[in-house]
Amino acid sequence: MGLVNDANHHDATAPGATTPGALPSYATGPDPAGPGPTDLDTTGPDSNPAAAALSGLLRLLAEGAPAEHLTAAAARARDGGARAADAALVEEAARAALGIRRTLDQHRRREAELTALFDTAGDLAALRDLDSVLRAIVRRARTLLGTDVAYLTLNDPAVGDTFMRVTDGSVSAAFQQLRLGMGEGLGGLVAQTARPYASSDYRADGRFRHTTAIDRGVGEEGIRGILGVPLRVGTRVIGVLYAADRAVRAFAPDAVALLSSLADHAAVAIDGARLLEETRAALVDLNEANETVRAHSEAMRLATETHDRLTELVLRGGEIEDLAREVAALLGGGIVIHDVDGTELARVASEPIAPPVRGAAESRSGGRAVPVDGTWVWAVLAGPELLGSIALTGRGPLTGQAPLTDSERRLFERAGLVTALLLLLRRSIAEAEDRVRGELLGDLLTPQDGDRARDAGSLTLRARRLGLDLARPHSVLVLHCEEAVRARLAAETARRARALRGLSGVYEGRVVLVAPALVPDDRPGPVARTLAAELGRVLETPVTVGAAGPADRPGVLSAAHAEALRCVEALHTLGRTGHGAALPDLGFLGVLLGDRADVGGYVERVLGPVIAYDDRRGTELVRTLDAYYAHGGSLSQAKDALHVHVNTVVQRLERIRRLLGDDWNSPASALELQLALRLHGLSDR
Repeated sequence: MGLVNDANHHDATAPGATTPGALPSYATGPDPAGPGPTDLDTTGPDSNPAAAALSGLLRLLAEGAPAEHLTAAAARARDGGARAADAALVEEAARAALGIRRTLDQHRRREAELTALFDTAGDLAALRDLDSVLRAIVRRARTLLGTDVAYLTLNDPAVGDTFMRVTDGSVSAAFQQLRLGMGEGLGGLVAQTARPYASSDYRADGRFRHTTAIDRGVGEEGIRGILGVPLRVGTRVIGVLYAADRAVRAFAPDAVALLSSLADHAAVAIDGARLLEETRAALVDLNEANETVRAHSEAMRLATETHDRLTELVLRGGEIEDLAREVAALLGGGIVIHDVDGTELARVASEPIAPPVRGAAESRSGGRAVPVDGTWVWAVLAGPELLGSIALTGRGPLTGQAPLTDSERRLFERAGLVTALLLLLRRSIAEAEDRVRGELLGDLLTPQDGDRARDAGSLTLRARRLGLDLARPHSVLVLHCEEAVRARLAAETARRARALRGLSGVYEGRVVLVAPALVPDDRPGPVARTLAAELGRVLETPVTVGAAGPADRPGVLSAAHAEALRCVEALHTLGRTGHGAALPDLGFLGVLLGDRADVGGYVERVLGPVIAYDDRRGTELVRTLDAYYAHGGSLSQAKDALHVHVNTVVQRLERIRRLLGDDWNSPASALELQLALRLHGLSDR
């Protein structure tokens, strides 16, 4: 190089010297003047081949000529007749130029790699999605190292292995789904040791622990040379970045350094993307939590408002109908409330519906409101006792309207609790009234002496205060059941008494009902039969009801009670427990037991159709029937007594059968008929 400096100095001071920048381009070939003299002391480069060669080397270096051009310049100096010493200097200069050329190439390559790394860092910094980051990493690794395939695996701490995450240039499905245990294969070893490893021909490389799955995947992909470097965040290895060729390839240290630098950038980008995703997920969770809190706050606000409105309704003495209107407005549906008997207590914005027995049972067992056939149902309970049900229509899953939210369902259930409170308040008031009514009932049913007779006006006034008009005729019914359910019988009877605007209570150990007659001559027998059947079904036990009346003034209610009591005892005696009747319904036994025996009524009830037929047709069916029984049912004796043909007797008895029924001659009916005939005969006389 000292020679190069001397030559340049010499050329610069020599007359007619040409500057290096003025030399012709290396691409034009050798100097057309041809080789000059070999003396180094010549005055121009054209006269000295060595000087010309040195100048050419400098020019070629400056222009970035290929290495073979540098070697050719030295050969021209040697072949041009330069002295041996000068030729040696030129060759040495050429070798130095080649070294400089390699250094410059390395610098340029390093500069290109650094530029690519900076570009990669910028690209990765711009990405926010983890999948996009990973795809960009493997694509850039494949481009920078010029390999057939690049791929990336990530560690799975839960399983304890590393799995294929992204590939670029891969064609094998088995390869793309590989999982490598820690220490298995080249990648597993990199993931375990956090050190880069390279293999020029992995298939034949015995340094690595080969497994069937890995070898099958690598073989199917056709990979030979592999380079793998760790992806590290601090001291933690999160995965491995690979570059691989399908031909045998030895990876130089520069390639290892380049891929490691890319892996460092990639690890930071991956961790950044992961943190960003975690931040996004945290924001999503935070938004969801905020929405949940907002919804809960709104539900709490609505629940508080609802509680205040319903509480105010209860405190101001609101009725069930008021509650139904409030709940219907709150929930945007129809409300129907039934009591435990299925009686509709209130209905708002809804068509009538049947009592939801199945829904109430499901709600009672589950403790929640339940949808049944498009209607939400809540069992109204007071502890374990069922008081009734509340139903919400128009908001069920089958209605096509907005479904009931959890907060709305809780509001509906809260309304059910308030309904239970109102029903309990009503029952408490009713029980208090029942006590007052019971006291009045006791006074009305107690036999009156002279002093009590003078208190009839007071009894009438007390009754009027309770909504009972004693000026109307009233029937008295005595009810009997097993002692274990007597309290329930009294409660059920009290409910019916309120509906009938009557009185009920327990008097002398029996449940008694005083009910107004619908018409002045209304007979209590049918009422007793209906009441016995209904109460027996509700209580699931036989209920026997004896009735008397109607009584047209307070003073005779005690006598009617005594008659109704005798009727109950007669029903038990006759084996008709669980039935209802009045004494007239019991036939001659009722006549015998009754204090106010209605003989005419009994005769009319038993023998009336036959008497009426005789009156209309002028026949003698009553006389024929009397003769028939008087002669012990003998047709021949009856026809002699009547002075008619036996066929006439038979025809008359057939007519009687049609009037009285097929069982007219059964023992029980025959006894009734004979008694009625005797009473009829007495009344005629």
